[in-house]
Amino acid sequence: MDRLDVRTARTLATAAIETAHAEYRQRPICVAVCDADGTLIAFLRADGAPLRSIDIAQGKAYSAARMGVSTAAFLERIHREHIQPGYFCDARLTALPGGNVIRNANGNIIGAIGISGLTSREDQAIADRLAEAMTTGSIRAD
Repeated sequence: MDRLDVRTARTLATAAIETAHAEYRQRPICVAVCDADGTLIAFLRADGAPLRSIDIAQGKAYSAARMGVSTAAFLERIHREHIQPGYFCDARLTALPGGNVIRNANGNIIGAIGISGLTSREDQAIADRLAEAMTTGSIRAD
């Protein structure tokens, strides 16, 4: 797969909501999936998910795609180098954990996923799991 298509993006978003429901006491989340450039492809908001999580999930997906790393890794870099996200001249970037890049089997970035609604650690765990599932091919579009 050379690019992330809408069917696969929807499958990822649905899998994220199902994971949060099954593993995190049925707590609702928002999920954003974007292409490699950070353009939104799919978005789902579970019933009852916080409204603030809409923009946060989209920001996490965008940031992972634009920076080419998970938002947790971006946060670590910011702390390690004592810099601010604003130094990157992109107001949409966020370093909140919960976003990760999606790679194809060749390791090329084809998109990103952002999760919001749980703790940052839980959001990141779901994003990491789904990103890995895409790379290994264990998630495919219906």
